Amino acid sequence: MSSFFTAPRSQNKRKLPSASEGPKKRLATSKHGASKPSASSGSSRPPAKSHPSSKKAPERDESISGSDLDSDDGDDSMPERGSSDEASDSDNEGETAAEKRLRLAQRYLEKTRQEVEEVDEYGFDAADVDRDLLAERLQEDVAESKGKIYRQLSSELDFDHAAHTQFRWNSDTVTSVAVCPPFAYTTTKDGTLTKWKLQDLPKDQWPQTTRRKPKKPPAPPKRKPERICFTRSDSKRAKDKGYRGHTGAILAVKASQDGKFVVTGGADKRLVIHNAEDLKPLRAFTQHRDAVTGLAFRRGTNQLFSCSKDRTVKVWSLDELAYIETLFGHQDEILDVDALGQERCVSVGARDRTARYWKVPEESQLVFRGGEKEKKGTLKGVNPESAAQEGSMDRVSMIDDDLFVTGSDNGTLALWGVHRKKAIFVIPRAHGIDPPLKLSEVSAEQDPDPKVIPAPQPRAITALRTIPYSDVVLSGSWDGCVRVWRLSADKKKLEPVGILGGGSELPGAATTNGVEESHQVNGTADDEAPAPKSDGEQLVRGIVNDIAIFERGDRGKDGLCVVIGTGKEMRLGRWKVIKDGRCGAMVFEVPKLAKQASDAPAVEDE
Repeated sequence: MSSFFTAPRSQNKRKLPSASEGPKKRLATSKHGASKPSASSGSSRPPAKSHPSSKKAPERDESISGSDLDSDDGDDSMPERGSSDEASDSDNEGETAAEKRLRLAQRYLEKTRQEVEEVDEYGFDAADVDRDLLAERLQEDVAESKGKIYRQLSSELDFDHAAHTQFRWNSDTVTSVAVCPPFAYTTTKDGTLTKWKLQDLPKDQWPQTTRRKPKKPPAPPKRKPERICFTRSDSKRAKDKGYRGHTGAILAVKASQDGKFVVTGGADKRLVIHNAEDLKPLRAFTQHRDAVTGLAFRRGTNQLFSCSKDRTVKVWSLDELAYIETLFGHQDEILDVDALGQERCVSVGARDRTARYWKVPEESQLVFRGGEKEKKGTLKGVNPESAAQEGSMDRVSMIDDDLFVTGSDNGTLALWGVHRKKAIFVIPRAHGIDPPLKLSEVSAEQDPDPKVIPAPQPRAITALRTIPYSDVVLSGSWDGCVRVWRLSADKKKLEPVGILGGGSELPGAATTNGVEESHQVNGTADDEAPAPKSDGEQLVRGIVNDIAIFERGDRGKDGLCVVIGTGKEMRLGRWKVIKDGRCGAMVFEVPKLAKQASDAPAVEDE
C-alpha cells in the first residue's frame, strides 16, 4: 500500500514558491501539493471518492511541517494579533507620506487625549480638559522640540511672597548648587560635597483625592532640608594618580536629570563623577590643565560640557564615562557654560569679553563681543561718570536655543540672540552701586583730601539662572537679594519684575512691581536698578555664588523652588569679602498666583 510515508522522498518534497508569489499563494500551493503523493504514488487502489474523511489529508501534511503544532501549543490570540497587523499593514501600503503623517498625528492625539482624561476622577469636565490641557500640551511639545519659548511664567508666579529658609552644615563659602528633585547638592571651598533632601510642599497645596477630612491636621513640613550624606576632598593624595576624588576646593557641581550621577569640578584640575545615591566617586578625569570652573548637562541626556581656566570646553559622555572632544577658541579663562536640548552650548571667556555659541556637530562657533566702545572711548549707551567699563564676562545662561543672557563684573545684564553679533538689550548696574567709601577707610592722614575717595563701583553679577524655554531670569550679587527679570513678549528687552521673597514695598519713588522702572534708550536701560533694602531688612547676607531652579509638580503647577548658595567670599577668589556675610544656602518656595474665577456668576446683595 502506498501512502505518504511509503512514497519516494522526491515526491514528498515541496516545491519552493517563486519570488513573485506572495505568502498567501505559497500557502495555497502547499495545501494542494499535499494531496499529490497519494494520487501519483503508483498504487492499484483507485482514487478515493469525495468523503468527509478524505479532507483531513492536507491538515495531516501541515501538522508534519510543525506550523499547526506550534499554533496549538501557543496562545490562541497570537495568530489573531498577527493577522490584524498584516491587515493594517496591507491597508497602509498605498498611502502617501502626507497620509502617513496625518495617521501618526491622529494616533498621537488619541494617546495624549487618553493621558489628559485621567484627571476626570478629580472632578474636571472632559470638554474643558480637551480644550485647554490638550491644546496646551501639544503646543508645548512642539515648541520645546523646536527650541523656542513656550511658557510665560512671570505672570503666574508670586515672587514677592516666596517663603524662604536658610540651611548650612559647615562655615565655609558655598561655591555652587545643583538640584535633582527632591535632592539638592552643595559644594564649598574646603572641598566638601553635601547631599540634602528638600522639604515637601504642605499637603493643602496638593489636589485633594478624597472628600473626607482627616481626623488630625497634617503635620507641618520640615522647614530646613535634611542632610543625607557628604564627601570631602583629600589634599594628601594630590600625587596619587589612582585616587578618584578631589584633592582641593570644589568650584562647580551639576546633577544629571535621571538621578544617577553628580559631577563636580575643582581647582585641582579634576572632573569627578559621583554616584548620586551615596556620593561615592566613580571616576576622576584629569584632561583639563587648569581649574574646572563650570559644568552643564545637555537637557534630557547624560552628555556633559565642562569649561576651565585652560581656555577650553570639553565634551563628555557619562553613559560610557568617556571623554569625547575639546572645543578651542577663547582667548582667556572660561568661567561659565550652559546648554539646553540641542547639541550646543554657550560659554563666556572672562577678560576676552566674548560669549561663544558652540555648534558641536557642525564644528563651528559664533562669537559675540561685549563691552563695545564708541570712538570717544566710552561704553556705548552708558553714562561714563556712573558706570565702570566691562572688564570680564562671568556668567551665562540660555533662555532657549536662540536667546541667552550674560552677566559681567560691571553689573551689566545683557540679552543676546544668535542672529546678531551685538547685544539685543543691555541693563547696566542691574544690582545697583556700592555706597561710597568713608574717608577714614581710604586714607590714614589726619586731614585727607576728599578727592582721594574713588568713584562708587557697580555690583558685579555673581550668579545667573533662567527657567528654560520661559520668560523668567534670576540674577544675584552682594546687594542682599535675588532679582527677578522678565523677557518681553517681543523678545527684545528685559524688564524688572521684583525681588525674590522681598515683598511688594521697596524704597524708591516710581516703582513697578517693587522695582524702579528703567527707561530704554537705543536698546540700553539708562537708569540704574533700585537700591537694595537696608541692612536690617536684607534677605540674603553675603555674596550669591550660584542659583539652581526646579519646578514643583507636573510642569510647575505647584510653583517654583529656588536654591541659592551664599558665602563671605566670591567662588573664584577673595577680591570681594563681605565681613558680615553668611556661608550656607537658602531655599525659596515661590507659589503660584491664585486664579480668579471669571466664569463665576456675580452675587447681588439684596
